[in-house]
Amino acid sequence: MRLLTRQEELVLLAVFQLKGSTFLIRIREYLIEQTGKDWSISSVYVPLNRLTREGCLKEIIGQPTAKRGGKAVKYYELTEDGYEVLRELDELNRVMWKGLIPEVQ
Repeated sequence: MRLLTRQEELVLLAVFQLKGSTFLIRIREYLIEQTGKDWSISSVYVPLNRLTREGCLKEIIGQPTAKRGGKAVKYYELTEDGYEVLRELDELNRVMWKGLIPEVQ
């Protein structure tokens, strides 16, 4: 089982929640909305790169646009390995948090 840092976990979950291909700025906005904390570009970009290198995310290079000065946007998608990491983390969290909140009968 691969354990993630909390930052990596939140970034991976954000990509999952944003469904399909998404990009750095949208991921950052989503994290700010959900956590109420300010996320710098690098605090999102570094985990995105690490998760991509480790095969949890796939990077897709979009078409260059005039609006971006001819630069292309990088999009990120969850891979099957990324889904598996999230499933394992969910299972681990359920075990580790068990008993904190009484189960409803």
